[in-house]
Amino acid sequence: MALSIPFSANSHASFFCLLMFVSTYLKEAPVYGAKREHDKPYHVANVKSLDPNPYCIESTKDKSKRESLKVVHRHGPCSRMNKARTSAPTLAEIISHDQARVNSLQHRLRVNSDRNSLDETTTRKPPSRPSPGDQLVAPITCYEQQEPIFNPSDSQTYKNISCTAPQCSQDLKLGCTRSTNTCVYAVVYGDGSFTIGLYATETLSLTPSDVFPGFAFGCGLNNTGLFSGAAGLIGLGRSPASLIAQTASKYGSYFSYCLPTLSSSSGTLVFGKDGGTTNPAGINYTTLLTNSNSPSFYFIEVMGIKVAGELLPISQSVFRSSGTIIDSGTVITRLQTEAYDALRMRFRQLMMNYTMTQGVSLFDTCYDFSGRDTVEVPEISFLFAGNIEVPIALEGILYNVGSSRFCLAFAGNRAASAGGIFGNVQQQTLDVVYDVAGGKLGFGTGGCS
Repeated sequence: MALSIPFSANSHASFFCLLMFVSTYLKEAPVYGAKREHDKPYHVANVKSLDPNPYCIESTKDKSKRESLKVVHRHGPCSRMNKARTSAPTLAEIISHDQARVNSLQHRLRVNSDRNSLDETTTRKPPSRPSPGDQLVAPITCYEQQEPIFNPSDSQTYKNISCTAPQCSQDLKLGCTRSTNTCVYAVVYGDGSFTIGLYATETLSLTPSDVFPGFAFGCGLNNTGLFSGAAGLIGLGRSPASLIAQTASKYGSYFSYCLPTLSSSSGTLVFGKDGGTTNPAGINYTTLLTNSNSPSFYFIEVMGIKVAGELLPISQSVFRSSGTIIDSGTVITRLQTEAYDALRMRFRQLMMNYTMTQGVSLFDTCYDFSGRDTVEVPEISFLFAGNIEVPIALEGILYNVGSSRFCLAFAGNRAASAGGIFGNVQQQTLDVVYDVAGGKLGFGTGGCS
C-alpha cells in the first residue's frame, strides 16, 4: 500500500535526513522543448516564461491520488503562509543559508561523524541557548506557526520517553530532565536553526488506515530559525529515528517524490510502492552506496557529466575520491572542483552567443537575456553507476537571479577534497525513487507532469 502526499520540498530540509512540508523554489517553469543544432541537443525556452507565476495552479497529477495531503511552496501563491504575508527570503539569504548547510554536511562527511538526532546535521548544544536538561521544563519558546500548537496534555496516547529507554540511548545519546526522568533532544541545523525539546512517543496517523502507535518524535519546546511557520519536520533518512525506519513494516523502507518546477503548483511524495509495483515503468536504478561512518546519508556514484550530449573529460576518480550524496535540502548541486571547472568551461563555450554578466553570489557563469524572446541552452545530464543517464530539466541548468539574468545553476566546492552534493534544483521534475531496503535509487523523467 502506498501513501501519496503532494508536496514541495523545502530548500533547507533534506530527504536523506529531513523533509519539511514547504519549499523555497524561486522560479517558474518555462515552456521548452529540445532541439538539435549542429547535432547537439539544446533546450529552447521563451524568456518571459521564466518569470515567476503569481497564480496558484492546481496539479492534475495530484488529483489522481486518492490519499493526499497538499503541501506547497512556502512563499508561493498556493501557500497559506504566503497569504499571511510572510516575507520571502532574498537570493542572498537563500544562498547564504544553503552554503551554511553545505558546510555542515561536508564537515560531517570529512570528519566521518554521524551523531545526528532526529536525522539532521548535528546534536551539539546551540551556543548561548538553553541546554537539554531541567532548564527546559519551565520555559517554552514558540515561534509563529500557521497550524495549531500541539498540546501533549490533550492526547491520551502521548508518552515521554524515559532516560533509560532504548530510544533515548540509541537514537539521541543526549541528556534528560533529572526531575522527571525524561529524554531530551537537541538539534542544530546547518543553517543555524535549532530545536530543543522532549523525546516522546505518539500515535502517528498518516491516513485512517495508516496508523503507527508508539511513533518516536521530538516535541519541540524551544524552536528558533528558518522553520518559517511550519508545524513540524519529518525525517526520511536511514537512521533509526527516521519516519522511513519507523514505518518500514508497512512501507518497506520505500518512498518516492517529485520536486516541481512551479512554485505555484505542487509535487508528490509517496510512501511505499505505488500500486504495489516494485519496478515502476520508466524508472532506471543506480546503487545506493553505504558508509559505515555516515550511515544516515544516501550516497550515490557519479560516473560522469554530459553537456550537449558530449561526455566531459573528467576522470571518474574525481567523483570517487570524495564521494557524492543526494540531498534535497541543498538548493544548488555542489561539484568537485575539477568536475565543476570542466562543466563551466564547456557550458561557456556553447553559450558564446549570449552576453555574459557579472556573477552573483556563488554563481560565476551568468547571462543577461534582456531583449531576447527565446534562448537555446545546452542540455546537461548526469551519468550514475549502473549505466543510467539522468537529464537535468532546464530549471536545473539556469537559475533565475532577477532582471532577465540567469546563471549556470551549479557551484564548485570551496575545498578540492570536499564531497559532491546532488541538490534539489537539479532534481526538479524527476521521479526520484528510494528503495532503501533494496539498496537502490531510481530516476525517471516527467514525474510532476
